[in-house]
This record gives sequence, structure tokens and C-alpha cells, in this order.
Amino acid sequence: MPSPLELFSPAVRDWFRRAFGQPSPAQAMGWPVIARGKHALILAPTGSGKTLAAFLWAIQEVMEQRDDERAGGVEVLYVSPLKALNNDIERNLRAPLEGIAGAGHIRVAVRTGDTPQSKRREMARRPPHILITTPESLYILLTGPQREQIFRGLRFAIIDEIHSLAGNKRGAHLSLSLERLVELNGEFQRIGLSATVRPVEDVAAFLGGERPVEIVDAGRRRNLDVKVISAAEDYTTLPEGSIWKRIIPELLELVRRHRTTLVFVQNRGQCERIAAWLNEAWLKERAEDRIAEAYHGSMARAARLSMEARLKAGELRCLVATSALELGIDIGAIELVVQLQSPKSVTRALQRIGRSGHLVSAT
Repeated sequence: MPSPLELFSPAVRDWFRRAFGQPSPAQAMGWPVIARGKHALILAPTGSGKTLAAFLWAIQEVMEQRDDERAGGVEVLYVSPLKALNNDIERNLRAPLEGIAGAGHIRVAVRTGDTPQSKRREMARRPPHILITTPESLYILLTGPQREQIFRGLRFAIIDEIHSLAGNKRGAHLSLSLERLVELNGEFQRIGLSATVRPVEDVAAFLGGERPVEIVDAGRRRNLDVKVISAAEDYTTLPEGSIWKRIIPELLELVRRHRTTLVFVQNRGQCERIAAWLNEAWLKERAEDRIAEAYHGSMARAARLSMEARLKAGELRCLVATSALELGIDIGAIELVVQLQSPKSVTRALQRIGRSGHLVSAT
């Protein structure tokens, strides 16, 4: 049976083999479906290469189109629910675009609430080949006077972490935006990506609307090592607020025993407080640098990008975060994930647990 890599041109195939060797199950199963032009929902575990499964065929299509055939607008639209994930995708696309012979001319742009006005104007004047955005920023683009020019010739729409959008207001809003794109410039191929999604048929219907969607289920059960830890046997006997005095020393001990720890909390206020308490406890013992940083969506873009890069490089011992970091961003070799209090849903718990051991074969 021929390898799915044979679907690609020699330049794309050679780069992939140099970079990765063999395709993952998500890629091997997804590429033939995408190459046939089918709308597809790809289900695969965290760290399984499903984002590249969606992008690589689209990159080849953009590469091979002659300049006189181009419509001059965005050809590949990528939508995710998180700004942090969008920034990560832009960084990760540099490898194939720089490594594949003939792909260097493909331009990528990120459009979120953080994007400066100068870049927004440049994007409207000269649309990128690949646009990375959020549902809300896509809506804003579709209300602008240059919407027809920006999305002229759209060929692919990749919806990442689709489970977090299906069935809520953001998802309904995105569905309307996708149908507006169809009204503007005709049909395009839809590719949904998710690590955790049930029921699959409902999410496929959300992705395609009335269009048939082929489900590519490359999921498999990951090995989990999960413990539920209580800081007190009987919480009802504790004075108000004193539970954190018991939790922080135990949390600091967990951080101390691991190279990199990601701590999820419920809200921004808790995020700042937990990080401050960890640093206070650490300084009492060591009288040296901070051990924890706080990360949430209301922080300045430069601060978020710096922490993401340091976490990915293994330079942060502990990052305390809200849901802003729970989705598919590639945050490197996280050894331990700690969830303080309930994450409120099984899906959210699995997403957060999946930030550790961010490889298909890892626990």
C-alpha cells in the first residue's frame, strides 16, 4: 500500500521526511480525505500532528497555483478560539514554509485583538495567503468594506479545537461567519480538528452545516496518571480562607519535584494570587528568584508571548494559568499539570491533563 506521502509533490515529501520521518496516524488517515477535496473532521490525541495534517495539503495547493490564477485574497483561513494558540500556529508554520523548496513566498498573518492598526491596514491592502484568526476577529473582518477583496479566492477553512466552539454562542456566531464567506465568494473546503469531541456526528454537522463531512478518527486512549489530592480530611472544620495555607506548601513541593509544572486555576484573580503565594513561600526558603509566573488573557501580548516562549524552552519552573492555555498550543515538555478545584467538565479536564506529556507516546 503506497504511503500517504506519495500524494505530495517531491519538495513537500522530502521536507516532511527530513523533519518527521513517517506520518502520524492522523496525517496518514487525514491526507487522502483532504486530497480528495472532502470536508473533514480529524480526531486525534494532543501532540499527534493533526494541525500539520490539515495545513500541509493546503500549503502545497497554495504553492502550486500559478500567479495568473490567484484571486489575490486569503486562500487558507485558520480559526481557533484562543489568541495564544494562534500565535503558536504562526510560529509552527515557519518550519514548513522555510523548509519546503518553493514555499518561501507564502505569507502568513495573525489577526486578533492584539494586532496593531498598521498591520491591519497592510492586511487589507495586501491579504496574506494564510490568515490565522479568532471567531470574533473573523466577524469584524466580514463587516469591513474590503471583505470581498480579503477573502477572494478562499479555498480552505481550518477550524481548530472545534469541540470548544460546537454547541455554544461563539460556535453559532462562527457558523454564521462561515456561511457569509460562502455567500461572498463561493464554497471552500472545511477541516475541523479536535482531540476531545463527543458526540462526533453532532460536531461534524456543526462543521459542515448541510454539507457531508467525513470523520477521520485517529484517536486512541492515552496513558493517564491522575491523582486527586485533598489538602484536608474535613474542610468544614477549617476557618474561612485557611485552606490555601495548606494547599500552597503542597503545591510548592510538587513544583519543586518537577522540571516544569503548569497549574490551572479558575479565574484571573486566583491566577495572580496563587502565583504570588508560591513565590512568597519559595522566597522564604531560598531567598532567590521567583519560581512561578501568572498567565491569563488580560495580560499584555508581549508578556504572554514571552511566557509562552520561556515555557516552551523549559525556562519556567511553574506557570499558573487560566483557561487561556488549556487548548492545543504546543507548550513543550510539561512534566506535571495541576488543576486547583474542579475544571467543571470532563472535556476540559482532559484538555488540561493533555498539556503534560505532549507527545502521542507519552503519559
